[in-house]
Order: sequence, then structure tokens, then C-alpha cells
Amino acid sequence: MATKVIGEYSKNNPDAAKKQLIALNELAVDHLMNEDIEFYRLLKDGKRADRKTEEAVNEFTGSFKGVKVPLMNFLTIYSRDEADLDDKFFEEFNELVGVLGERITFEEDNLYLRMAAKK
Repeated sequence: MATKVIGEYSKNNPDAAKKQLIALNELAVDHLMNEDIEFYRLLKDGKRADRKTEEAVNEFTGSFKGVKVPLMNFLTIYSRDEADLDDKFFEEFNELVGVLGERITFEEDNLYLRMAAKK
């Protein structure tokens, strides 16, 4: 979804970029809420949450707060009708996408593999 925002912005189509950004915002909110619920359930389920899994969840959620809050603030600000998608937006968006890409890779390669093994 982020690549669609970048693509539309790069084609100098701010209206389409804004639509994609709004969709990304909705997707991010849904994903993060579902993830928080799944982590809560995992930690409450003694059969699935061994010490290493608990440590991995706590490490991930603790370190991800530094990305999650700025991400949600950014998406909230720039999803507003009156927000201009200018060069500052594009620079910050690309930085966030880079950080998120690293986090997603970490999450999938570590935490989600551990969680899948516990199902």
C-alpha cells in the first residue's frame, strides 16, 4: 500500500496519493489493533506463551512503540483533507516506510514464526 502512495505522489497525483494514504491509515489501524489483541491473547494463554515467546513479544512491543506512535501521528495528520502532500511529507513518509520495512521483516522472521509454532 505504501508503494501505491509513493507511486501516485511520484506521478504528481496528490488526490490519488491522498486516497491511498487514507486507505493505508485504515489498514494500519486495523492491523495494529488486531496485533495488540493477538499479543494479549498469546500472553494470557499459558500453553502458547513460554518464557522466550513472552520475552519476544515484550521486546517487540516495547521497541515498536518508538515507531508506532510516530507512524500513527503521521498518518493521522496527512490523512486529513486539509493536509498538503508536499516534499516534507514525501521525505518523512519514505523514512517511515524504510523503518517499517525493517520492523516487518524482524516481526515476520522472529516473532510470527514463534507464534505460529505455538498454535
